Amino acid sequence: MPRNQYACNDVSAWTDKYFSNTQTIVERFGDTEVTYAFFLRRPVLSAVRLSTVYIKEQAKKAGQTIGIEVLHEEGEWVGAGEPLFYLSGSFAFLTEHETLILQKLGSACVAAYNAYEMCQILPHVAFLAMDARHCAGTEMAEMMAYGASVGSKAAQRKLGAVGFIGNATDATAHFFGREKGLGTVPHALIGYAGSTLKAAQMFHECFPDENIPILADYFGREITDTLEVCNAFPALAHEGKIAVRLDTHGGRFLEGLDTQKSYDVLGRHAPDAVRDYRTEAELHDLIGTGVSAAAIWSMRESLDNAGFSKVRIIASSGFTPQKCRSMAWAKAPIDIIGTGSFLPDKWSETNATADIIAYGGVPRVKVGREFLLKKSR
Repeated sequence: MPRNQYACNDVSAWTDKYFSNTQTIVERFGDTEVTYAFFLRRPVLSAVRLSTVYIKEQAKKAGQTIGIEVLHEEGEWVGAGEPLFYLSGSFAFLTEHETLILQKLGSACVAAYNAYEMCQILPHVAFLAMDARHCAGTEMAEMMAYGASVGSKAAQRKLGAVGFIGNATDATAHFFGREKGLGTVPHALIGYAGSTLKAAQMFHECFPDENIPILADYFGREITDTLEVCNAFPALAHEGKIAVRLDTHGGRFLEGLDTQKSYDVLGRHAPDAVRDYRTEAELHDLIGTGVSAAAIWSMRESLDNAGFSKVRIIASSGFTPQKCRSMAWAKAPIDIIGTGSFLPDKWSETNATADIIAYGGVPRVKVGREFLLKKSR
């Protein structure tokens, strides 16, 4: 495939062609000041900073004066069709930028909404944003990390939630008030080391001041390998400086479990979770294969029975808002959830839209979009 000949900062090349055509026409027949209203067709949290910073930077480069009226505080709930912000300035200048502004707006707002929902469901659990590998390039990764941070801060502010304590990459760690990304270890390192214990030893040798992360599912011995690492580093385990990440895939149960044993585990800790009506998907989250509520309770039991009550549990693998809700029903003893599932599931819902609502100071908008007009105050 030939390399793209256009630079990523070439606005004319990356905008919709009809906006470039519009610029040509307006420049010939006379420029005018316009006001745009930017909105989404579904409820979201306001996360407009990346889009407004973009157009401010572009205006500065072009020597243009623009006006931006943000209508909702960052992290504030915004209803379907409600304008997020108004943008005013030269029509000839702004028209080419509409496409790129919209690209930076919708998905961040939806990600913020989803992240808030997850924090609301499990306010006492910390979250770690591990979305980067699921993103279509670095620009999307920036938008998703930003969105998660907005939703997290809103939940922290409104609900007292722990929220997102960090993310997996250095480049976007600043959104979470950090200088560096956070994480455990990949499965690839376990395979390289040849054992879970050896990988933990290697990690500790290279990063002696860091907490030791255990990724326990590589050999299918989540309980056995976790306890082996804890017994090898008992002082760190008792100081709470070891954490085990559960990432068992959906093709099998956590070590020692099956369907009946999973029911038994929840029966001991959260019997009401499986007594009420549950959908098939919800039941799977509770007692099925992979990282179920029963699996998390089983690990907690094993650690506590072995005297390692300070070892924390990190849960990952498909933690959508619905899976978080299942964990809340089961009162699952999770310390941290690693997730990228705040990414929008239905991408069409992220489609942000803009309409011009005034030309030369005169209100005018296409029929059916009158709700976007500025309200008199």
